[in-house]
Amino acid sequence: MTDDFMGPPWQMDWRLDALAVRDALPEHVRKMVDEARAELVTAKDPYFRGIETDADLPDSMTVGPARSSRPKGAHIGSFDHGNGWLTYTFVSRAEDPQIIVEQVFWQ
Repeated sequence: MTDDFMGPPWQMDWRLDALAVRDALPEHVRKMVDEARAELVTAKDPYFRGIETDADLPDSMTVGPARSSRPKGAHIGSFDHGNGWLTYTFVSRAEDPQIIVEQVFWQ
Protein backbone atom coordinates (compact mmCIF):
# COMPACT_ATOMS: atom_id res chain seq x y z
CA MET A 1 0.00 0.00 0.00
CA THR A 2 1.22 3.48 -0.77
CA ASP A 3 0.89 6.71 1.16
CA ASP A 4 0.31 8.72 -2.01
CA PHE A 5 -2.91 10.69 -1.90
CA MET A 6 -4.36 12.42 -4.90
CA GLY A 7 -4.90 16.03 -4.01
CA PRO A 8 -4.66 19.49 -5.40
CA PRO A 9 -4.01 20.69 -7.96
CA TRP A 10 -6.96 18.85 -9.47
CA GLN A 11 -7.37 18.18 -13.15
CA MET A 12 -10.13 20.19 -14.81
CA ASP A 13 -12.05 19.13 -17.89
CA TRP A 14 -14.62 21.25 -19.74
CA ARG A 15 -17.68 20.22 -21.68
CA LEU A 16 -17.12 21.45 -25.22
CA ASP A 17 -20.13 23.79 -25.11
CA ALA A 18 -18.95 25.30 -21.80
CA LEU A 19 -15.46 25.81 -23.23
CA ALA A 20 -16.94 27.47 -26.33
CA VAL A 21 -18.91 29.88 -24.13
CA ARG A 22 -15.79 30.67 -22.08
CA ASP A 23 -13.76 31.31 -25.23
CA ALA A 24 -16.47 33.66 -26.59
CA LEU A 25 -16.50 35.87 -23.47
CA PRO A 26 -14.70 39.23 -23.44
CA GLU A 27 -11.05 39.06 -22.41
CA HIS A 28 -11.57 40.60 -18.95
CA VAL A 29 -14.33 38.07 -18.19
CA ARG A 30 -12.18 35.14 -19.38
CA LYS A 31 -9.57 36.32 -16.87
CA MET A 32 -12.20 36.16 -14.10
CA VAL A 33 -13.19 32.64 -15.22
CA ASP A 34 -9.52 31.64 -15.16
CA GLU A 35 -9.16 33.08 -11.65
CA ALA A 36 -12.21 31.08 -10.51
CA ARG A 37 -10.71 28.00 -12.16
CA ALA A 38 -7.44 28.53 -10.29
CA GLU A 39 -9.31 28.70 -6.97
CA LEU A 40 -11.18 25.47 -7.70
CA VAL A 41 -8.23 23.37 -8.87
CA THR A 42 -6.11 24.36 -5.87
CA ALA A 43 -8.80 23.93 -3.20
CA LYS A 44 -8.29 21.10 -0.72
CA ASP A 45 -11.96 20.17 -1.23
CA PRO A 46 -13.46 21.57 -4.46
CA TYR A 47 -16.93 21.30 -2.91
CA PHE A 48 -15.93 23.56 0.00
CA ARG A 49 -17.77 21.42 2.54
CA GLY A 50 -17.89 22.45 6.16
CA ILE A 51 -18.17 25.69 8.04
CA GLU A 52 -16.46 28.70 6.45
CA THR A 53 -14.27 26.55 4.23
CA ASP A 54 -14.69 29.09 1.46
CA ALA A 55 -13.43 31.96 3.63
CA ASP A 56 -10.18 32.08 1.65
CA LEU A 57 -11.99 32.69 -1.66
CA PRO A 58 -11.81 36.18 -3.17
CA ASP A 59 -14.65 38.51 -2.15
CA SER A 60 -16.11 38.34 -5.66
CA MET A 61 -16.46 34.52 -5.60
CA THR A 62 -18.72 32.07 -3.79
CA VAL A 63 -19.26 28.32 -4.07
CA GLY A 64 -22.29 26.28 -3.10
CA PRO A 65 -24.28 23.22 -4.11
CA ALA A 66 -26.72 23.64 -6.98
CA ARG A 67 -29.27 21.71 -4.87
CA SER A 68 -29.02 21.58 -1.09
CA SER A 69 -30.46 18.08 -1.14
CA ARG A 70 -27.44 16.89 -3.16
CA PRO A 71 -24.31 18.14 -1.37
CA LYS A 72 -22.08 15.84 -3.45
CA GLY A 73 -23.76 16.80 -6.72
CA ALA A 74 -23.25 19.72 -9.05
CA HIS A 75 -21.93 22.95 -7.52
CA ILE A 76 -22.08 26.55 -8.65
CA GLY A 77 -19.03 28.74 -8.45
CA SER A 78 -20.09 32.34 -8.90
CA PHE A 79 -17.63 35.07 -9.82
CA ASP A 80 -17.73 38.80 -10.56
CA HIS A 81 -19.99 39.34 -7.53
CA GLY A 82 -22.64 36.96 -8.90
CA ASN A 83 -22.69 38.34 -12.45
CA GLY A 84 -21.20 35.10 -13.73
CA TRP A 85 -21.03 31.50 -12.68
CA LEU A 86 -19.83 28.10 -13.70
CA THR A 87 -21.53 24.85 -12.84
CA TYR A 88 -19.21 21.95 -12.09
CA THR A 89 -19.02 18.50 -10.58
CA PHE A 90 -16.09 16.88 -8.84
CA VAL A 91 -15.36 13.25 -9.66
CA SER A 92 -13.36 11.99 -6.68
CA ARG A 93 -12.23 8.63 -8.00
CA ALA A 94 -9.02 7.05 -6.71
CA GLU A 95 -7.18 7.52 -10.00
CA ASP A 96 -7.41 10.77 -11.91
CA PRO A 97 -9.90 12.75 -9.79
CA GLN A 98 -11.08 15.80 -11.65
CA ILE A 99 -13.40 18.76 -11.82
CA ILE A 100 -15.76 18.84 -14.80
CA VAL A 101 -17.13 22.24 -15.85
CA GLU A 102 -20.60 21.74 -17.31
CA GLN A 103 -21.77 25.33 -17.87
CA VAL A 104 -20.38 28.86 -17.94
CA PHE A 105 -22.52 31.98 -17.86
CA TRP A 106 -21.84 35.69 -17.54
CA GLN A 107 -24.19 38.68 -17.86
